[in-house]
Amino acid sequence: MKAYDGMYIDGAWRPAAGPDVIEVVDPADGQVIATVPAGTVEDVDAAVRAARAALPAWAATAPAERAARLAALRDVLVARQEEIARTVTAELGAPLKLSQTVHAAVPVAVAGSYAELAATYPFEERTGNSTVLHEPVGVVGAITPWNYPLHQIVAKAAPALAAGCTIVVKPAEDTPLVARLFAEAVHEAGVPAGVFNLVTGLGPVAGQALAEHPDVDLVSFTGSTAVGRRIGAVAAAAVKKVALELGGKSANVILPGADLARAVNVGVANVMSNSGQTCSAWTRMLVHRDQYDEAVELAAAAAAKYGDRIGPLVNAKQQERVRGYIEKGVAEGARLVAGGPDAPRERGCFVSPTVFADVTPDMTIAQEEIFGPVLSVLRYEDEEDALRIANGTVYGLAGAVWAADEAQATAFARRMETGQVDINGGRFNPLAPFGGYKQSGVGRELGVHGLTEYLQTKSLQF
Repeated sequence: MKAYDGMYIDGAWRPAAGPDVIEVVDPADGQVIATVPAGTVEDVDAAVRAARAALPAWAATAPAERAARLAALRDVLVARQEEIARTVTAELGAPLKLSQTVHAAVPVAVAGSYAELAATYPFEERTGNSTVLHEPVGVVGAITPWNYPLHQIVAKAAPALAAGCTIVVKPAEDTPLVARLFAEAVHEAGVPAGVFNLVTGLGPVAGQALAEHPDVDLVSFTGSTAVGRRIGAVAAAAVKKVALELGGKSANVILPGADLARAVNVGVANVMSNSGQTCSAWTRMLVHRDQYDEAVELAAAAAAKYGDRIGPLVNAKQQERVRGYIEKGVAEGARLVAGGPDAPRERGCFVSPTVFADVTPDMTIAQEEIFGPVLSVLRYEDEEDALRIANGTVYGLAGAVWAADEAQATAFARRMETGQVDINGGRFNPLAPFGGYKQSGVGRELGVHGLTEYLQTKSLQF
């Protein structure tokens, strides 16, 4: 076990203000693998003050130079990809292959995209007799989750730095080690002192202090809708800008005539990826009544193949939460066709890949975010019924539509109340905006839309 010390503040690792530490646990076997400092209000204040002091110079730095620092950061992340992947596997429990191909690789693409945007975005433009300036919003407080620990840091830090903002990141307490690696990468890339700062700590202490700090101009948070509401309320009291990427209960709609086997197999893979710990996972599979029984059989068979291929959930609390949802599904009358609430292994925070059939739209497992490897298969009568079910939750983060005719799928997707829809297995695009409708959040991440979250506009009339 390694005991890490210090917070990355003003370009250096500085001793924490308090003596408390957070234990980092490998969820695959329950062993403590490291400790990190538990940040205090004083640590957060020091980090914010450093960010505030660094803001004028960084905001005035030419976009080309900001782009160069981001390009250098991308290159460091490339060089350290294997170390990053192994760190994520150790603290999150993700299989190493997933850590290599997703957790370590996607942040490289995102950092690279903002290096390009910083160099090409029109920070100043003319409209009529006015010059419109796009200026940094100021100091950013970023509170990031554990499920994609590096991606979520990069998705906030890279556009903030590209915009000319300075930033303080408070990573999730379950996965702080890869956040420390990122701070090292920022330092190696030559980002000036104070522009990026890292404080590890607990949400109710360090996270709340960051959200409430009077010198933080924008709070960017990814996590549960419940916590997002609290952060939104805190920010509203101070009239701060917020960007909130929250929960999801996304629908995977399979229209008649689609390639059923492919749609089901891809849908199951989507839910099982990262052990189901993905806010945009398509956890509701909607199938026409005439193909329902066949789809259920295909889904059960596909899920069975993931029994020894998915990692554990992040911690024992999350494991019990997901098992509780599975038990509730059974109690409310859904039919288990794969998996179940029993722990599949004696050690570790594992949950069996689970598929429910005979799920109705009003059931808890069809309405609430479970955040585990649990799929609900729902039956619909016609397209209008499918649309009603797909839009029938408080969430609207992502989704999918499958059809033999792409135009038909596109027409259906246009009517879905959600921020992102994959059509016939459309590929991930790091330049496309990501974010939700309804209680799935406020604002967008990735691409040019993610950059504009960190900008404010000023017009000069001549």
